[in-house]
Amino acid sequence: MQLRVYYEDTDAAGMVYHSNYLNYFERARTEYLRKRGCSVAELAAAGAIFPVVRMEIDFKVPARHDELLRITTRPVRVAGASFVLQQQVLRESDEALLVSAVVTMACVTPGLKACRLPASIHDVLTAGLSGQ
Repeated sequence: MQLRVYYEDTDAAGMVYHSNYLNYFERARTEYLRKRGCSVAELAAAGAIFPVVRMEIDFKVPARHDELLRITTRPVRVAGASFVLQQQVLRESDEALLVSAVVTMACVTPGLKACRLPASIHDVLTAGLSGQ
């Protein structure tokens, strides 16, 4: 997913404020699934919700106002009721790695009880493990 850094994304030093990367990652996860035919809204309506349960983030180089960024998402592990994604923020102009994250998501019911991943999302994520 590609996005431009706007003034509202930055701090007083003109760098992307650290918490905004969480929003970028969230959008990229949603778009990753949407492009593969999985609607997060439809899955939630069917009773499968995907909260983040763990996130490790490495901030390497700051993104700055007006830069064009690319956020990548790829599955690295799929289990019965959870999955792990590797996400990266790259600067489009030189492909520099700015931020890297490992995100663990769980599958829960609206009552917050763990449940198995729906077949549709399991299949999409499993296909992503092999780079499809």
